[in-house]
Amino acid sequence: MTGSAITAAGFAAGFVNSIVGSGTLISFPTLVGVGYASQIANITNNTGLVPGSFSAVAAQRRELTGQRHRLMRLVPASAIGAAVGALLLFALPGRYFSHIVPFLILLGVVLVLIGPTVQRRVRERAGASADTTERISPWLQLGVAAAGIYGGYFGAAQGVILLGLMGTTIDDSLSRINATKNVLAGTVNLVAATIFVVHGNVVWAAAGLLAAGSTAGGITGSRFGRRIKPRVLRIVIAVVGLVAAARLFASW
Repeated sequence: MTGSAITAAGFAAGFVNSIVGSGTLISFPTLVGVGYASQIANITNNTGLVPGSFSAVAAQRRELTGQRHRLMRLVPASAIGAAVGALLLFALPGRYFSHIVPFLILLGVVLVLIGPTVQRRVRERAGASADTTERISPWLQLGVAAAGIYGGYFGAAQGVILLGLMGTTIDDSLSRINATKNVLAGTVNLVAATIFVVHGNVVWAAAGLLAAGSTAGGITGSRFGRRIKPRVLRIVIAVVGLVAAARLFASW
């Protein structure tokens, strides 16, 4: 039963991450709910969601055509930020994470709820055709790096942050910006997971179940996710996040 719950949570997380980037608010509380300590759950969750991130990227290859210049400027920023965030997770005492994470979850819920406003601004700024030679602002690179730090440390709703950052600075279609977001979020997960594996704190059985579920969810979300009403997804994510935050506050 526990294994089925983790696999299902991985599928849901991969599905949601491919669309809005808030799947951690589903999979992380599930791991905590089945008995893992919050820091171990975070590390295992991040590692298990890596395959799902890149399955979503693979399913969006068409949207990534012509984005090489953009990705070459932004991927390194995500990678550096992710390394800093993951190392902070180990540098700070474990009790800090237990006390910080409920607030990070609440921040993630807020970001998910304001997602429609972010996406509306993206659409308003989007051009009719892709601009593959745009100048990437140093401020955007810094913002992406900061999102990477957040993602390496915890990461719920980092996709919404990235959509907001790119949507206000890049003139392109929403589908192409979303594909870029998935590459950057996947980079963050991969870099952070590499550091977590080196430190040896991953629960591999749970990570494997999450990986299997998130891979299927990422592919499914990239292909069929737009048929689901975004409002329904956001309500589900917000409810899960609020319940998780309440449980963690209660454990203080």
